[in-house]
Amino acid sequence: MLLALETATDQCSVVLYDASGVQAERLDTRAREQTRLILPMIDAVLAECNLSFKDLTAIAFSRGPGSFSGVRINAAVTQALAWAHDLPVIAVSTLQALAQHAYAQKGLNRVCAVIDARMNEVYAASFQLDQSGVMQMIGEEQLAAYNAVNMAEGTQALVGSGSLLVDADVAGDLPRIVELSATAHDIGFLGWQALQHGQTVTAAEALPVYLRDDAWKKLDQQRKISY
Repeated sequence: MLLALETATDQCSVVLYDASGVQAERLDTRAREQTRLILPMIDAVLAECNLSFKDLTAIAFSRGPGSFSGVRINAAVTQALAWAHDLPVIAVSTLQALAQHAYAQKGLNRVCAVIDARMNEVYAASFQLDQSGVMQMIGEEQLAAYNAVNMAEGTQALVGSGSLLVDADVAGDLPRIVELSATAHDIGFLGWQALQHGQTVTAAEALPVYLRDDAWKKLDQQRKISY
């Protein structure tokens, strides 16, 4: 059984996932409440399935990029639980989870996932569906200005909170689906796939990915903008 956590975006979600899919799920869309919500939600899904941490095989978490505080919370909770219960970890890209959500919800198999990074920038990456039903990244994750986002050829749509921000000269007439967001369900699916291939790390290696290297220096600027 896999515990999957997502707090890197505005919402907070927790899932128990196994070979049959989602076994228990909690989702709360209130912004900036992850610190208060995450641990009770974990307890709730375990209780629903009459499980404890000793029944878990691993923990999967969205490692970013995303909200600085949300990414930090997700990594810290994951590390603490993994250390306390001697569990391996699967770190999942929040952009990949967003792309997987776009496939699951809209049937899109080639997208540019875009998350608002504030400060006139976005986090972005292109993805294409593979033969296993997993959205795989084309190229690299980017922290880019609105007019500098690189998209792979054949992209069907821009998806995510930053999709409306990309300049028209870059996006052209592609659809922009802003309401899509990664959830723990997507983290669980991708984490389970990785687990089957032995793609785990230790608690010490369960590190967040911010892309913005000096994010800590810009907290005062970030506080001016509500997540």
